[in-house]
Amino acid sequence: MKEKIYLSSPHMGGTEQNYVQDAFDTNWIAPLGPNVNAFELALESYLSQESHVAALSSGTAAIHLSLIMLGVGPGDEVLCQSMTFSASANPIVYQGATPIFIDSEPDTWNLSPHYLEEAINARIALGKKPKAIIAVHLYGMPYKVDEVAAIAKKYDIPVIEDSAEALGSSYNGQKCGTFGHFSILSFNGNKIITTSGGGALATRDISNKNQALFLATQARDDAPHYQHSHIGYNYRMSNICAGIGRGQMEVLDAHVALRREMNLFYKDLFSNFSEIKVFKEYNNNLFSNHWLSCITFNKPDKNNNPNALRESLMAENIESRPLWKPMHLQPVFKNSPYYGNTTSETLFNTGLCLPSGSNLDQGARDRIANAILKYFKR
Repeated sequence: MKEKIYLSSPHMGGTEQNYVQDAFDTNWIAPLGPNVNAFELALESYLSQESHVAALSSGTAAIHLSLIMLGVGPGDEVLCQSMTFSASANPIVYQGATPIFIDSEPDTWNLSPHYLEEAINARIALGKKPKAIIAVHLYGMPYKVDEVAAIAKKYDIPVIEDSAEALGSSYNGQKCGTFGHFSILSFNGNKIITTSGGGALATRDISNKNQALFLATQARDDAPHYQHSHIGYNYRMSNICAGIGRGQMEVLDAHVALRREMNLFYKDLFSNFSEIKVFKEYNNNLFSNHWLSCITFNKPDKNNNPNALRESLMAENIESRPLWKPMHLQPVFKNSPYYGNTTSETLFNTGLCLPSGSNLDQGARDRIANAILKYFKR
């Protein structure tokens, strides 16, 4: 059996073990410590825009805390991009609120400004003004930040920017992770950099960071004994994981460059295939980290379609994956309101994510190219 080529596997830079070893040597085996502080500072420096960052156990935790701090609770409604991973939407339900799903637009595959405003007006007409908007930079591609921000400002609804897949991406030269009232990052094992598991919440208000840290450490009051006036959560990142993150920050830009090279590889590979479109920036204002490189079939049929290509690659021990199945099509959210047409559904039915890791060498690329060409020549 040939060695497996993964969709997006962890890629260590080499210095991570130094920071982890230091945590062992100094006995900082805790959800606090020098690595956590230094990792937060590194992220703040990278994002700039006066960002304040709280390192947490996951990106999901960051969204959950954002909703809590925005006062979202039972009976409230939150607008959420439908085409995303379920972690964007699940925390809405944690709070007893209702997700209102919004279709994508075809340029960035992200939140449609048209249907976003349509949904806001429809919910207001029902006496249910939404409490927040969750907008996602899908696969590292920035959403239409200016248009979404203008709508959010018009109706005075805060934006939670889900930048879980977009660390290293930018919009008009400004880093993704700096546009929302709250912004969230993920360092899961398959992301552009990883802490094995972890995430972060970013905000431009230091008081919001302090509130997030308070809630993330079980909301312990300032008292010599254990006293709690609020419900808290065990959401803080460990000093060990943060050590991995410190080493990963040193190779972040290199990883972004390598992911973008993989996207160029696919553009070149499919340049003569009229039936295939490689997902890319639709104008020069967007800079995607191309966390995952994706393709769509223009007119899939029973012989040429994304699932058949996926199975053909799997036979060569090469991992690929369907695009995110929209949340409004998921069984768990079947009764949630949805605004849009069929853009996200069509993308799901015609698209495929291809191996995109920053650690794929020329040998892996040759195997991928040969397997894809073999499929189309069969």
